[in-house]
Amino acid sequence: MVVLGVQSAPANAQADREAGATAVAVSAGQRAAAIKDAQAEAATTAEALGLGGKEKLVARDVVKDADGTVHTRYERTYAGLPVLGGDLVVHVKKDGARKVTKATKARIAVPTTTAELPAASAEKAALKASAAEQNTKADADQAPRKVIWAATGKPVLAYETVVKGVQKDGTPSELQVVTDAATGKRLFADERIETGTGTGVYSGTVTLGTTLNGSSYELRDGARGGHRTYDLNQGTSGTGTLFKDADDVWGGGRQSAAVDAHYGAATTWDFYKNVLGRSGIKNDGVASYSRVHYGNSYVNAFWSDSCFCMTYGDGAGNANPLTSLDVAAHEMSHGVTSNTAGLRYSGESGGLNEATSDMFGTSVEWYAKNTKDAGDYLIGERININGDGTPLRYMDKPSKDGASRDYWSSTLGSIDVHYSSGPANHWYYLLSEGSGAKTINGVSYNSPTYDGKAVTGIGRAKVEKIWYKALTTYMTSTTNYKAARTATLSAATDLYGSGSAEYNAVNAAWAAINVR
Repeated sequence: MVVLGVQSAPANAQADREAGATAVAVSAGQRAAAIKDAQAEAATTAEALGLGGKEKLVARDVVKDADGTVHTRYERTYAGLPVLGGDLVVHVKKDGARKVTKATKARIAVPTTTAELPAASAEKAALKASAAEQNTKADADQAPRKVIWAATGKPVLAYETVVKGVQKDGTPSELQVVTDAATGKRLFADERIETGTGTGVYSGTVTLGTTLNGSSYELRDGARGGHRTYDLNQGTSGTGTLFKDADDVWGGGRQSAAVDAHYGAATTWDFYKNVLGRSGIKNDGVASYSRVHYGNSYVNAFWSDSCFCMTYGDGAGNANPLTSLDVAAHEMSHGVTSNTAGLRYSGESGGLNEATSDMFGTSVEWYAKNTKDAGDYLIGERININGDGTPLRYMDKPSKDGASRDYWSSTLGSIDVHYSSGPANHWYYLLSEGSGAKTINGVSYNSPTYDGKAVTGIGRAKVEKIWYKALTTYMTSTTNYKAARTATLSAATDLYGSGSAEYNAVNAAWAAINVR
């Protein structure tokens, strides 16, 4: 395992516990070595967990806490086939005590790995599913692959097909469709493109990381993994043209949106590194890149794992680029979720995926302390996406947007993920600030609770650490609201102790949104 230094002990027991349960920052080389070591021990780990003889573990990430606890995230294969929904995290304390968090409790086994239906039938079904979403230019990215579907119900042999195309609003589509290899029944469909909504349009005059190349400067941030910002010039494919400037004084015209996007990426990088100890989206010190001026009057922004990039439209009439700081941080945070828990972008896990981006987008906005875009608990309040000056979403009472839910219910997983995120956003606000009417940073809020009981906040800084630890060490691809409660209580226990004021507040905030 990687040997990492531990900071000197804080002055009090609670601070000592929190420091011990905090992940140690590692270099890209140390992280790669830890994953390699975990893979070398994967067969022994699989045997210790009692996995079947046809199952193998594939190490995906390793997080080591300062107290010596190691959290190793694995994917699974069965007879050489990927197991979708088979991911798990093994937690090993310094004394060797072991626990495991699994995406599924089902035993992975199927009668045969020979498909009854041909791959062509799966591709046809996937193209039909894309057409039903009114996507255009649909085409299978590659031939369907055989997998084991284990995310819901009894594990079955299935085909996974990814259909690329264009959604009806102009957003690219990468629709993942899983079909039963024996019956052809659709088991799952997941849109992989995760949308959210110098002197910049919103950020004002800010410091940018640039690089001098010959006689001109480029929007290439050498201090943050080499993050680059490109102009798509209203195109919808490719990388576009890297922004360049003769005097390194940016802003005005097409550059303004680029300033916001580049600043947003840098601020998000700094937040994750300085507050949470994470070096880039994959925690490997490598940057993504940004593309602005996508499409014509495109009213959205999106993160794509396939290009490892963030893309921003210019809004209605190309007048309001979606490059505000909280939107930029929201998109980058989709990448963090994809490279940690991997929350599936549908049902309750999809709502938690969206909420994670809203939470950290909000956290980055507060972290920036930018007077032109001050911290608040409103999502997308600067981009005027509704045309009337109202925010895209509200965290203190999500239902104020007319579609989001304030509380969990058994039907939550059946609605759009941008609205099923509501209860988790509400939880974040309640745990940070507490319930009831109050004015914070000049904005009035009035947050209710499901049970009518008052909730006392513990401060945003602690909530950020609790959610991040839960996301990176306890959540899996299939985590729902109930499991998220368990994950955050585990994180609160690690950081502050079971029965601590923080633990009790986490519990109370979940009860306040009807999750018990």
